[in-house]
Amino acid sequence: MTATSSMTRMIRRFGRDRRGVSAVEFAFIAPVMIGLYLGCVEISDGVAVDRKVSLVAGALANLTASCGSSNANSGSCANNILSATEMNNILAASSAIIAPYNASNLTMTVSCLSVDANQNVTMKWSTGTLQSGSVTILAALAAVPRTLIYSTVSYAYTPIVGYTITGSLTLSDHMYMSPRTQAPSYPDSTKTCS
Repeated sequence: MTATSSMTRMIRRFGRDRRGVSAVEFAFIAPVMIGLYLGCVEISDGVAVDRKVSLVAGALANLTASCGSSNANSGSCANNILSATEMNNILAASSAIIAPYNASNLTMTVSCLSVDANQNVTMKWSTGTLQSGSVTILAALAAVPRTLIYSTVSYAYTPIVGYTITGSLTLSDHMYMSPRTQAPSYPDSTKTCS
């Protein structure tokens, strides 16, 4: 009977003891707090990369659209013709925006679109895998005959912690831009955009 009563007293004393409560509570809450912290880091990093992808798309379209015979950049785009070197410089300058993230995960394409009076849109030239031919764009952009520079950018983003759950995510954006003076030809004078 003494063993049972001493065991009962020990259990009661253990139930009243409050010395380890904070350690137990911390053990329950710590995984949740760590998960929230890592989730916030992942989301903010993903948003930062997505914003940079949008900036790259805008810069790529803007730099290509600014090419023209009246360009003051020491003879670049002479006679409204983009050389392969000039296009490589535009692509390199645009891809530098993605830093500090890995630029090798970046895929960029710039194209020249021509809209005729019947609202038919034709791709005249492209730097990437996009082929020339008929293209569908927003109706508001096709309403007026014109030429447009069209850039598309995609980035294979791999989350820092959540890569085992999601794998790689493709972040992408595109931009339409009107040429400043006249749509440039690329990569030679036979591929005009008019």
